[in-house]
Amino acid sequence: MKSEPAQTMSSSQPEARSRLNVLSCNILAGGSIKRYREYVTHSWKHVLPTGKRANLDGLAGILPEFDLVALQEADAGSLRSGFLNQTEYLAENAGFPFWTHQPNRKVAKVSASSNGLLSRLKPTEVLDYPLPGRIRGRGVLWVRFGSGQHSLVVLVAHLSLGTQARAHQLGYITELLEGHPHALLLGDLNTSIESPELRNLFARTSLQLPETAPLTFPSWAPARAIDHILATSTLKIETLRTLPHLVSDHLPIAATVELPISLDAQAHAADAHPSEKIASA
Repeated sequence: MKSEPAQTMSSSQPEARSRLNVLSCNILAGGSIKRYREYVTHSWKHVLPTGKRANLDGLAGILPEFDLVALQEADAGSLRSGFLNQTEYLAENAGFPFWTHQPNRKVAKVSASSNGLLSRLKPTEVLDYPLPGRIRGRGVLWVRFGSGQHSLVVLVAHLSLGTQARAHQLGYITELLEGHPHALLLGDLNTSIESPELRNLFARTSLQLPETAPLTFPSWAPARAIDHILATSTLKIETLRTLPHLVSDHLPIAATVELPISLDAQAHAADAHPSEKIASA
């Protein structure tokens, strides 16, 4: 797919902007939790595929309105998913022409957690970065749309539960954002925007503190805002909201993001079928 050249804008006029509809969701490998005690009483469901494909079908039904969908805890194909690559399955069932994923943590044949991205725009570059931490199994999926300074960079991450590990991971993400003025950070960051580690991220990058932080966890009685869609200063988050609980113990978080129309990523939505996997470098 070819990108259109960036438009020349007069400095005396506001820059024209276009929009992307973006979603981020920790999908718990297609599982569903409705109260805390089910982590114990329904623990068997975490390692078996029972009901998960139906949950994914329900999620796929709401995805067509979005241009980019970031996934965390998508199973890459193991016992708990019926050996189904859930990122690929959602891409095909929701009509996304492009998808990519980053398997991070495999436990024998029982589970294979991954980050994933579904896209209507064709990526020009995909990179996998493992995140630092005492316990391995966290990563950042780094995806570029367009080229050079007129590109959009999207990072999909699922951070650790521990404060110290999370701080190191956000420090690493700070380095990955250097030199990329148009960027989005999407994912389950496991911390609120008021936390010291996220405040440090805002201070060291051009990511902007969002005006609101919708509560996303737990999905049945949201009390914490730990899932985020963060944008650099050249982008504008027009709306930020959660969607009704369909799967997981997290609510999906959605945003309409305004982009400068000069970004190469906004050339055209691709028309490809079937869904095409974009491999990482």
